[in-house]
Formats: sequence, C-alpha cells, structure tokens
Amino acid sequence: MIKVLFGNSFEKVKDLEDNSIDCVVSSPPYFGLRDYGNDNQMGLEKHYKDYIQNTVNLFRLMKPKLKDTATIWWNVGDSYYNYRPTRNKDNLYKSPDYHKQTISNSRQDLPTKGSKRGIVFEDIKEKDLMMIPNRVAIALQEDGWYVRSEIIWHKPNPMPESVRDRPTSCHEKIWLITKNKSYYYDHEAIKEEAKTAPVLRNKMAEGYQADYPNGKRFSEGERVWGAEKKNKRNVWSVTTKPFKGAHFATFPPDLIEPCILAGCPENGTVLDPFGGSGTTGVVAHQHKRHAILIELNREYKEVMKLRFSKEGTLLLQVQYE
Repeated sequence: MIKVLFGNSFEKVKDLEDNSIDCVVSSPPYFGLRDYGNDNQMGLEKHYKDYIQNTVNLFRLMKPKLKDTATIWWNVGDSYYNYRPTRNKDNLYKSPDYHKQTISNSRQDLPTKGSKRGIVFEDIKEKDLMMIPNRVAIALQEDGWYVRSEIIWHKPNPMPESVRDRPTSCHEKIWLITKNKSYYYDHEAIKEEAKTAPVLRNKMAEGYQADYPNGKRFSEGERVWGAEKKNKRNVWSVTTKPFKGAHFATFPPDLIEPCILAGCPENGTVLDPFGGSGTTGVVAHQHKRHAILIELNREYKEVMKLRFSKEGTLLLQVQYE
C-alpha cells in the first residue's frame, strides 16, 4: 500500500503516527538550484545556513515518528556559489528578488557587472564549492544523529558542464543516518558479487598457516578461501534515468533499491517526505514494503499516476490524501 499526502512536509510529518516509520529514503530539493513552483519550499532559503537549519528541523520532526531501529538515506547535492543575478530560473538563486536583498550576517553586498547587486556569504567566495552535503551531515551529527556512512552516488552519465577550470561533477552523496547506534540493516540483502571465485586451499599449501590467527594449523581437511559475495561498498555507480513528465531531479530506482532492501524489513514502512514522481513508492511496492509519500506540488499527482500505472495493479493500491 502506498499513501500519498499532498502538502508541506513539515506539517504532514507532524501528523504521522509515532514509532511507525522503518526507513526514510529521500532526495530533498537542493539549496539554490531550482524552483518547483511553490512558496515555502526547501531550497529557496535566502542563506545556506537557513537551508541547513530547515533540514535539522525536519529531522527533529521525523525523530518521534521513526522506530528505534529506523534508518535514513538522505541524498543531498552540492553546488558552486555564484552571486551574480541570472534570468535562468534553473540556475542558482533564480528568484527575481533574491539578489536585491542583503543578509544581515553576510560579509558584504558587492556589485556585480552592471547595476545589479548580489549577496556574498561571509564564509563562501564566488566560485567556491558550497559543501552543502557535508555541512548538513555535520549539523545533524551535532544535533544527536548518527552519521553511519557517506555513500558516493557515481553517475556514469553526468550532466554536461561547460567548465574549463575544474573537472566535471559526476557524483552526489547519500548519507546513511540513524537515531540510535543499533538499527535494522540487512547487509546480506545488498551484497555484491565478488570479483574472484572462492577456492579450496589444502592444509599443506603455502601460506595456509597464515590464514589462521596466531598461525594455528589444522591437522586435516581443507577450507574455502574467499566467498561468492562481498559486503556492499559505499560507491554506487547508477546512471540517471529521466521520466517523462517528472521534475528534473528524478530518483533512479536502482539507487533506491539497496536503501530499501538493507534499511527496511519486509512489510515495513518507507517514508519519502519529498515524494516527487513517486519512485520511492514504486521500489518499496516492488519489494513488499509499504510507503508514505509527501509531496508539496499537487500537480504531481498525475505524474505519480503515470508512474504507478506502469507497475501492474499498483495504481489500485495507492491512497491519495
């Protein structure tokens, strides 16, 4: 079953039942990147510190809703700071009034080319990588959360960039975060294929004694060295996959799958507070998990319906509120 709640994530999370969520998988709007057409949306804060604080506030609201064993998989993208005004709504700080304002704790309000003026942050220079994912993780850590893993999402097919003074960006970060030091994590469900096949080693083979602690030697028999599977690494190569009608930042199903398989037990509930086109719900359903999706833009209902319709009878198992 998938439940879709339309409205502000901060308000809708408050209404969830306490101790009801097994896993959170989400990709919130990135800071200053693009406008999804709604007021009060994350990502359009006037200062990056406001964005980080909003993330911390949302996590505080989610905390009582999570089971003690819950995991959170939080995908956060980065960007380069450019205080020049732009007419391109898909670029940083697209709001027409954004660059007319002065932030009280900015180091100065410098003129750009022409007569317009732009905001300059006190600790980030023009063309600096803003380090938003790291700042978010540190802020959550300082607020009491456990940052258990920094997962690199490697994109073999990244967006082209017309830059000549740095490498093209081809990765984002996913943070594995928990409320407790002990939590549900099924490492067997997401093991990777080992590069080398297991082999038998005879007790008299060279180096056999060194295979055992303190050089212990068994008097008879052989042992299998190696395994067919290995623990999943923290660099995941997943291509981006566009979905017609969805917003620009569509979650690839292959990226969500290991998060749900490892972080949520079967028949458990996955929450995505920024549901978008509904990919988290689709993957949860495919692996026999329930899902709650929160989406600010009600017009995405039609996008979700299109996505769910491609999954057989899933469309009949969705409840919209």
